[in-house]
Amino acid sequence: MSAIDLPHARRLAFGVVLGQAGVTVLAALAAWLVGGRVAGTSALLGGGVSTAGSLAMALLGFRSPASAGGVTLFATLLVGEAAKFCVIVTLFVLVLTLIRTSAAALLATYAATFLVYGAALAVLARRGRREVMSVDAMSEREMQ
Repeated sequence: MSAIDLPHARRLAFGVVLGQAGVTVLAALAAWLVGGRVAGTSALLGGGVSTAGSLAMALLGFRSPASAGGVTLFATLLVGEAAKFCVIVTLFVLVLTLIRTSAAALLATYAATFLVYGAALAVLARRGRREVMSVDAMSEREMQ
């Protein structure tokens, strides 16, 4: 089992969305406690924009079956990335033109959701190290 198997990648993508939603709620609560209603709402919107973009990517970018060819998988990922970009731009335009926001809370929470990507990469790296170590251990046993 490899860290890049499609079912694992799909699960990881939706895990990132869930993690971003959690970061958004925590940041919005903190912003509301510190800065009031506008700051809390702004933080919720900033994190929501990022989370919605990631959800679009997860839904569209990982919809191909695992048996699809490399070109199909790559094309599907590009469609997901394009959808993510469109969702983020559209939502930022709507939020910034229609709602009075606190720019600091909005952008800080948007940026905070990117920490979830780092956490996901750390999980992949740890999983990969364990798999490499278990393969090495099996090879050593076979050599003895």
